[in-house]
Amino acid sequence: MRILLLILLSLISAKSMAVRVTGSVTDANGKALAYASILVKGTTRGTTTNTDGKFFLDLDPGNYTIVAQYVGYQRKEQLLQVGNENLAITFQLSIQQTVLKEVIVKQGAEDPAYEIIRNAIRKRKEYLDPLDSFTCEVYIKTLVKTRKLPDRILGQKLDQSNRKEMGVDSAGKGILFLSESLTKVAYKKPDKVKLEVLSGRESGSNGFGFNFPTFINFYNNNVTVFTSQLNPRGFVSPIADGALNYYRYKYLGSFFEDGKEVNEIQVIPRRKFEPLFSGTINITEGDWRIHSLDLVLTKESQLEVIDSLTIRQIQVPVSETIWRTKDQVVTFTFHRFGIDAVGNFLNVYNGYELDPQFRKKYFNKVVVKYDTMANKKSKAYWDSVRPIPLEPEEVKDYRIKDSAFQAQRDSAWSQHTIDSLRKKQGNIKIGQVLWTGVRRSNFNPRHLLEIRFNGLFKSLQYNTVEGANLDLAGSITRSYRPSRSQLIFTPHVRYGFNNGHLNPWASVQFNKRSFSWSEDGGSYNRSTWLLSGGKRVSQFNKDNPIRPFFNSLWTLLFKENYMKIYENYFGELRYSNRWDNGLDIGGMILYEDRIPIDNTTDFSLKKSTEKVFTPNYPYEIISSQFERHQAFIAAIKIQFKPGQRYIEYPRGKVAVGSKYPTLSVEYQQGFNKIFGSDVDFGKWKFTAWDDINLKLLGNLKYRFSLGGFVNTRNVPVQDYQHFNGNQIELASEYLNSFQIAPYYANSTTASFYAVAHAEHHFNGLLTNKIPLFRRLNWHLVAGTNTFYVNNDNNYVEIFGGIENIFKLIRVDVVASYLNGSTGQVGVRFGFGGLLGGLMSIQ
Repeated sequence: MRILLLILLSLISAKSMAVRVTGSVTDANGKALAYASILVKGTTRGTTTNTDGKFFLDLDPGNYTIVAQYVGYQRKEQLLQVGNENLAITFQLSIQQTVLKEVIVKQGAEDPAYEIIRNAIRKRKEYLDPLDSFTCEVYIKTLVKTRKLPDRILGQKLDQSNRKEMGVDSAGKGILFLSESLTKVAYKKPDKVKLEVLSGRESGSNGFGFNFPTFINFYNNNVTVFTSQLNPRGFVSPIADGALNYYRYKYLGSFFEDGKEVNEIQVIPRRKFEPLFSGTINITEGDWRIHSLDLVLTKESQLEVIDSLTIRQIQVPVSETIWRTKDQVVTFTFHRFGIDAVGNFLNVYNGYELDPQFRKKYFNKVVVKYDTMANKKSKAYWDSVRPIPLEPEEVKDYRIKDSAFQAQRDSAWSQHTIDSLRKKQGNIKIGQVLWTGVRRSNFNPRHLLEIRFNGLFKSLQYNTVEGANLDLAGSITRSYRPSRSQLIFTPHVRYGFNNGHLNPWASVQFNKRSFSWSEDGGSYNRSTWLLSGGKRVSQFNKDNPIRPFFNSLWTLLFKENYMKIYENYFGELRYSNRWDNGLDIGGMILYEDRIPIDNTTDFSLKKSTEKVFTPNYPYEIISSQFERHQAFIAAIKIQFKPGQRYIEYPRGKVAVGSKYPTLSVEYQQGFNKIFGSDVDFGKWKFTAWDDINLKLLGNLKYRFSLGGFVNTRNVPVQDYQHFNGNQIELASEYLNSFQIAPYYANSTTASFYAVAHAEHHFNGLLTNKIPLFRRLNWHLVAGTNTFYVNNDNNYVEIFGGIENIFKLIRVDVVASYLNGSTGQVGVRFGFGGLLGGLMSIQ
């Protein structure tokens, strides 16, 4: 016990020997320099000042040289003798005085900056990835705050309760998001990376905050800043291989640091509306490294979402021959919809280790791993590891929001809170019943029960078979949180007012999530069982190529009844299991008693005697209505995305993608004479799809399929291979349909067919060359949809269009070729672009 006590006392005393050095950095006029870099010379330790120019360092007793530097200012050093008392130091930095080299100026002579940049370009590959392996720790602080908010955002009123919940005052000023994290980064050539999130916190929640260090590497030809949403093409580095074609340069002079000459170069885009930086980059003389930079992106750089973004970086030597980023701050401004917001992402890199020893299997498919206690650290812990002082407003934000969150969490499942949540749901209103739908919950923490019913008017449809029909649906969901399972009961009742048919059916779905853990990490899978049955109305093509709502509109307004349906008594059992390694296996058993139904009304708002409604069956491929029959069908599907990588949280995994395409294979068998089944066929299908970012060249998306029937002894029209067509002006699902093809004219039972969908999103390429038009930031998109069955049944669509219209709309002109002959030309409207790409009409 005495030995243990001595060990503890020695550890405590060793910790107490660390002395805190506080300081400040200002310019010559006493103005604080925010995010100035502070370095302990001869080490990889350091910090950064906050917006008030304040910093601190915890140092053991000894002699140190402290370095302060800021892009555009002259670096200064101070010798510091650290004893047992806390110390305070100040730095006052002067504007960097550069000296112009003597050059003989001749008419048409090249600026000296160009030769310096050429030398930097020659050394680019050498400095791109100079280390076989390394580790470092990165402190990340993220701050987003508003300077002004409107009274309404996208039509929704912001009252005082909303503003209080957001954390802003009555004028709309305040911090929206504040987080800190400490992450260990490990790297090994050629491409092995692992991030271990040691700790993370987010103001007003128990979240992990923003934890991913942003390594913005200007030695890459194409620079990605945060996410491709800012510009999917990326941005051209000022020292990229072809940078001289994109930039002009101006030599501003040079200065000396530690006996090394540093050249200051102004970077100027040659053309507007190209993905280019502007600002300054400092290059060392002789070895031609990036010393530091201060670069800006704006709307004229094809920047999306935000209005401007500034990147400041300082590089320092971590060995005699290797330089790495010491600190980096990215600031942005946003001014849209009446919202005026600013923010910054600060990264401080410390403790570089250049020859780390990694345990066996350290690098695996998990690229980001959260410590089990990452979001449970104390205030004392953060005060001890934080390398930069918090701002007064940040201290206040943590105090107020964390206290409110703790109080809310303590009472989250109290009877009082549950009663309040139930009461807040209010009484059921007529508008909910008729349109928006009804949703009610018991808010039970262990056995959550939720009931939903769709609005009556949204359930109302029209077609030529049933006339007006009401398709009512709802759901009752019971969640069992301790077992991570969920049970969903979904009843449907459909009634056709013209044919008088009632079609009720229901489904029961059981979802279960499972976790398992080992020393090498955890695994996750989610399984689903779905049992359904009753009497329903189905489209002949189970992919539902036209939605009932749009069919209702086109039938009533244009006298076009594109949707073809039949009734069926059915029973179905489905199962799927999805693992976190990218493997998804599913199966299905289906029984249907298929009943033909015919048109019963020809009512339409379009009073045209020239147009008549078509029969209610795929008349293009069968000459008369099918006969009632039974079908017993089984299917299996396996989907896999090789090379899947993951983020591993303390209790779960999330896939983050792979460089390989997703692959799928499925087989369906129709069994004869089982439960009276009349069908007898077998068919298969193989599919591959991917989304490839080609940076400056744009984004390529594709989907290819091969398939066919292995036997066709009895194949009813419902079981044909249908190619998803579209005959309305609203675009159908991109990459899985043919935009101007008939719905059933090309359906087949052939032993082989091939389908290909491909589209290229130019993301500003080419359109940024058109004066005036380029200010709209509308983008070109082009591609093709095609299938081939045989020489007598093949089809090609070629399309080109404009997307990102108001960030939302896409318009395509489509031309078709059937069996080698020119078909038709049509226009299709859909969603596409920055926001539209996340939406779908169908």
